Amino acid sequence: MANTTIEEHENGITSEWVQRIGTLFYLVDPSKSTFKDPKEVPQYINEALPLFIALALLETAIRYLQGKKVRWNELFCSGGIGLLYMAIDFVCGAIMLLGYEWLYARRFLDLPWNSVYTWTGAFFLVDICYYWLHRAHHEVNILWAVHQVHHSGEDFNFGIPMRNSILQRAVSFGFYQPLALLGFPFPTILTHVALNFLFQFWVHTELISTVGPLEWIFNTPSHHRVHHGANKWCLDKNYGSVLIIWDRIFGTFQEEKHNEEIVYGLTSQPQSHNALWHQVFHFVDIYDKYKSMSTWTDKMKALFYGPGWFPGTHRLGDPDTFPDIKAPRAKYDPQLPKWQLVYIFTHLMLAGLVLYVFIIYRQDLSWSTVILCLVFFISSAGILTSMLDAWKWAPMMEASRCAMFIVAFTHLNPMANIPVANTAITGFFTISALFWISQSMGMDKVWVSLSLLNEYDM
Repeated sequence: MANTTIEEHENGITSEWVQRIGTLFYLVDPSKSTFKDPKEVPQYINEALPLFIALALLETAIRYLQGKKVRWNELFCSGGIGLLYMAIDFVCGAIMLLGYEWLYARRFLDLPWNSVYTWTGAFFLVDICYYWLHRAHHEVNILWAVHQVHHSGEDFNFGIPMRNSILQRAVSFGFYQPLALLGFPFPTILTHVALNFLFQFWVHTELISTVGPLEWIFNTPSHHRVHHGANKWCLDKNYGSVLIIWDRIFGTFQEEKHNEEIVYGLTSQPQSHNALWHQVFHFVDIYDKYKSMSTWTDKMKALFYGPGWFPGTHRLGDPDTFPDIKAPRAKYDPQLPKWQLVYIFTHLMLAGLVLYVFIIYRQDLSWSTVILCLVFFISSAGILTSMLDAWKWAPMMEASRCAMFIVAFTHLNPMANIPVANTAITGFFTISALFWISQSMGMDKVWVSLSLLNEYDM
């Protein structure tokens, strides 16, 4: 009897993880993903977080075994940006669909919430809404300042889906709300927006070449590699999320060229791995462009026309003036000693674990605790990724971060019932703080020594 119970439990866990993997490919049963109450909608994205990390590490291992260079600094930068995005998402995610239920109360049509036709209709309409949302984020400069964070990665891998601006969902406000007037229930849209987002994970890889006839209908890694290219022929192409048919219909489709290597990233790369700088650097560029305009009209165009626009050109700019980027392009790749990469990885993983617990229990936490957690996530992402740039103040800032964590952790005492874990975590952060305090006493010397260590390792 006991063995049967254990087997049933194991089968249940296996089935649950198979279903979670299925959500990455939109392989879900409509009857099991249809809900009447928004509170019933699963936290699809949060539940997939462990999968994101596991698959990113698996892909990295495969690339290593293939003999391809693994740029850990780039991957950790993606992790830091993802940490910021997920930490703030409970605020910005709510903004994205703000007012939906108010509009739904004034709907023109009344669609049954438990109908497969309603579910299917929402699938197509959410996807086409995303197409136009995505296209707008490329064609409006102030929106591009937000979305460019996702395009800043120079390696195309499963780390890229983690690269999202903290404002990404907030500036998506207004694109899905019209579906409320058509009568699509709020839980249905919540479900499809989440599944639509998850589908985009698997298309960020170079490991999959093409998928045969499916290339005609669905967005695939091949199509999405083009979208992330900085080559002139890749710009402003392949906006689709699940379906590529919208690009074929609206004239934005571009097939991958197998005789020309794609250069990933932005046409003008930020020379930094700092997760916080990635959030704001294009806003600085926009401000400079805005100030340089001589008329009020041109100042507004600097904000709301395309990133490539300049006076005298088309709304999206003159393609002939765009940088003609071709491979090979040198990547921003400052080197750090292996021990420091291990340190950054360990602390990012710990911050990610705290984030996962935070997401699960956030509604039970006081606002003061929530704010403390947000300070920890933001400082962790910013300081740990600043180390990837060998920022001279990073040792002092990291020592302060670890010290503040110890104070907050001791005050909150979240693991009072697990003394061993409590002692281990406190001890680890104490050792980290003491190490970086000692290093910050001679900042210039430590970074010189790190450079020498790296040369020795190389």
